[in-house]
Amino acid sequence: MDTGVLEVAHGHRRYVIKAAGPSNHHIGREINAHESSTQVWAREARAPRLVHADRFLNILITEYLEGSLVEGSAAEDEMGTYLQAGHLLHTFHAQTVRIDYRYETAATAKAMAWLETPHRIEAPAAEKVRAILSTYRPEPVTVVATHGDWQPRNWLMSGTELRVIDFGRFAFRPAISDFCRLAVQQWRSRPELEDAFFEGYGPDPRESTLWNITILREAVSTAAWAFQVGDHEFEEQGHRMLSDALANYRSSSLPNDGR
Repeated sequence: MDTGVLEVAHGHRRYVIKAAGPSNHHIGREINAHESSTQVWAREARAPRLVHADRFLNILITEYLEGSLVEGSAAEDEMGTYLQAGHLLHTFHAQTVRIDYRYETAATAKAMAWLETPHRIEAPAAEKVRAILSTYRPEPVTVVATHGDWQPRNWLMSGTELRVIDFGRFAFRPAISDFCRLAVQQWRSRPELEDAFFEGYGPDPRESTLWNITILREAVSTAAWAFQVGDHEFEEQGHRMLSDALANYRSSSLPNDGR
């Protein structure tokens, strides 16, 4: 990826500088996040504070946030981590709630477009996906500010306090989209972590049709994108997600609404 990340010191303070090429959209998304939604976390030192941003130069400067990465640490397997993650995400999601009349149509079209790019999804699976997506009739959905990559690789633990980094996939989406990474990774074999998360988040808003179609689209984009950037481990996760997502449709009819 054409993103450079530097930790710099000035006097007794530390900062993180991110810069990217003109075709990279992640910096712009991060700027959007910091200018609109991260303050709810930043004022409690749960997310970095914005110092400077320049959309023309595609550069972002934030304060350095203390903490150790949760991914790969003991904290990744602790229920308390997910309790905090659920509470933090609920706070983030609750800031702005609105109806989007175009989101589902655009998301479905984007997933179909991924199938036309280079990938290693087997032909029968790709055809099943096309059949499901082509018969899906999107309806308006409620969208909120979402992190977009909500998982332990973007969480820091400072003492016993969970903190959040990396807003390169920030956007307004259905709240359930922020559950996708956890559902196919940490929650897959540890349902108690899922229970702890929703103890912090509140009632589980997932329902079958929208959740199934969301996971299916996420699986397609993951498998295709990871193949194109050479991330074989992430690509394998995408194929596993796709297999699980298609299994949800084997014993039921194709979706015909967006409820």
